Amino acid sequence: MKKQNVFQRMGNKIRNAQRTVAVVIDTTQRELKETVQAVRERDPAARSTAEIVLLYSGVHAIVAHRLAHQLQKDEHYFAARAISQAARHLTGIEIHPGATIGKNFFIDHGSGVVIGETTEIGDNCTLYQGVTLGGTGKDVGKRHPTLGNNVMVGSGAKVLGPLKVGDNSKIAANAVVLHEVPPHSTAVGIPAKVVRRGGVKVNDLDQIHIPDPVAQELAKMERTIAELRREVEALRAAGVANEQKEQ
Repeated sequence: MKKQNVFQRMGNKIRNAQRTVAVVIDTTQRELKETVQAVRERDPAARSTAEIVLLYSGVHAIVAHRLAHQLQKDEHYFAARAISQAARHLTGIEIHPGATIGKNFFIDHGSGVVIGETTEIGDNCTLYQGVTLGGTGKDVGKRHPTLGNNVMVGSGAKVLGPLKVGDNSKIAANAVVLHEVPPHSTAVGIPAKVVRRGGVKVNDLDQIHIPDPVAQELAKMERTIAELRREVEALRAAGVANEQKEQ
């Protein structure tokens, strides 16, 4: 009787998992169209729908995550993690099944991307190669970042801890973000500093032409030094002229 109960429970779990997979496949078919459109809009190298669906590792990782995330929500933890790890080996992109990801998400050249368990990502976000959305090791519960809508994170950037990156913000390549980034801002450097955009429109996918706050301060110092030199030269010239008059 006990053995029968064990087999019954196993059978129920398998049937529940099958229903979950069927629902996710149906949902994924609709979301895949949105993902393909997002790739077309953000990747100038994309040539056809077949190429995107069959050859883009970022798309494969996202599709696998949709399935793993639903299994995680339905408490099929082992199956969810198994899919996540299989996708990691196939794509080089590691997304924990617990991560919550919005619509039109795009991972471009995704090798080395890591997204932690309690990460939350809004709609229309883009990550590039080598990005880490991770924890600091000292937090419990909510340990990973929250990205708002329309956020771009450049190659090699690290966003660490339960901080928030506001809507329409950009993280420059190789930046290390340890503090919150307000909406409509850009974070640059190690540790990252925030640069307000001031309403100036820039290319959303441009990871290079982003203001560097340190370079800006150095430029200000150079201008100040140049002005002081001109004043000193003027004072010297006036002093020489006065000496000549006295003679």
